[in-house]
Amino acid sequence: QVQVVESGGGLVQAGGSLRLSCAASGRTFSTYGAGWFRQAPGTEREFVAAINWSGGSTYYADSVKGRFTVSRDNAKNTVYLQMNSLKPEDTATYYCAARVGVGISYSSPAYHYWGQGTQVTVSS
Repeated sequence: QVQVVESGGGLVQAGGSLRLSCAASGRTFSTYGAGWFRQAPGTEREFVAAINWSGGSTYYADSVKGRFTVSRDNAKNTVYLQMNSLKPEDTATYYCAARVGVGISYSSPAYHYWGQGTQVTVSS
């Protein structure tokens, strides 16, 4: 069983930066893939970024490629999402998820454990 808790959300102006953190419990987290998803009001949850167990492989949605960076520190059981050049359309609740298995996936059904989310609001 893995529990994940997101933090780091907040209000930022367009062009600014935020770093989200996802702290996970469980000694086996280092063997799990992880991902970030987001959901804006009235929309479906969408994939943002994913990372494999070692951090050696990452994958991004086209909408955030070049602006967001996903990374992880397995010694701290933590996954990060560095968000730069933020835009108002990045406003959403951001969710961290973990999946059993070392690979990465952009599909939400592939993830087994989800956090409660952290709100990111980008003002214009």
